[in-house]
Amino acid sequence: MIRASGLAKRYGKVRALDGLDLAVPEGTILSLLGPNGAGKTTAVRILTTLLDPDSGSAEVAGIDVLRNPGEVRARIGVSGQNAAVDEYLTGYENLDMVGRLYGLGRRLSRERARELLERFDLTAAANRPVKTYSGGMRRRLDLAGALIPQASVLFLDEPTTGLDPRSRTDMWEVIVELVRGGTTVLLTTQYLEEADRLADDIVVIDHGRAIARGTADQLKTQVGGERVEIVVAERSGVEGAQRVLSRLGDGAVAVDEHSRRVTAPVTSGAESLIEALRGLDAAGIAVHDVALRRPTLDDVFLTLTGRAADQNGATKDGGSGE
Repeated sequence: MIRASGLAKRYGKVRALDGLDLAVPEGTILSLLGPNGAGKTTAVRILTTLLDPDSGSAEVAGIDVLRNPGEVRARIGVSGQNAAVDEYLTGYENLDMVGRLYGLGRRLSRERARELLERFDLTAAANRPVKTYSGGMRRRLDLAGALIPQASVLFLDEPTTGLDPRSRTDMWEVIVELVRGGTTVLLTTQYLEEADRLADDIVVIDHGRAIARGTADQLKTQVGGERVEIVVAERSGVEGAQRVLSRLGDGAVAVDEHSRRVTAPVTSGAESLIEALRGLDAAGIAVHDVALRRPTLDDVFLTLTGRAADQNGATKDGGSGE
């Protein structure tokens, strides 16, 4: 449903995109994950006909975005980084207007507006001017507008930025429901949990290029870094647990005396965990917690891009824009 080949875009000396390839099957979610300035928003603008590439080609729903941009627009829904709403209209009037612009007609536009106001918990504020809305309410209204046409392809550029945790979770449920109904979604995000939870496939991009792609599990496996973590019951057992885990032979054992946590890197996963448990039992060391930890998407992000993501999901070297 979305296909791009060799997309390139330059702004002066800056290469926003440098030969990006994408392929998104019908009824799936592809997440573009990358640091600020990686080219995520530029890619979305090209695929939604808002920007022409310097080179390369792209199709959405089988339609060439350069040759037939009007046909592409009729088949997509878009939510950008900033809420595109008219603050002098009410929430209801905003959604009704979007429906009219899509050619849905008066009756269907009004029906969709009421339906989406209810879905996004905006019914009580439906007849208030949007200038009285909070930032989160404006964001939800913008997302509702993207769903007005019941499009077969949906582009969401950091759709949950500015939402509180509950609203973010609600939005995730809406996206999953749409995909179950056959909608194809391209999602850009800096929330690593969002990509981990929603995406069927992830493309990590940096400096306008795809540097890795695969499912969340595949990317985590590619990065490696599994570890066995043990929390012993008594502080006196820390030294013994360190000796046991050191026999796994996969690297230096880390010890946190305060939390009584002993951690060892492993490469054989569950086998190493079983070996550790047997060794601890044989040594008579009681444990409070034992786990095999896999890399997180945060670990993947850091390893592939050289930049960490903070707890809010934004990279530490910049803001939220492209």
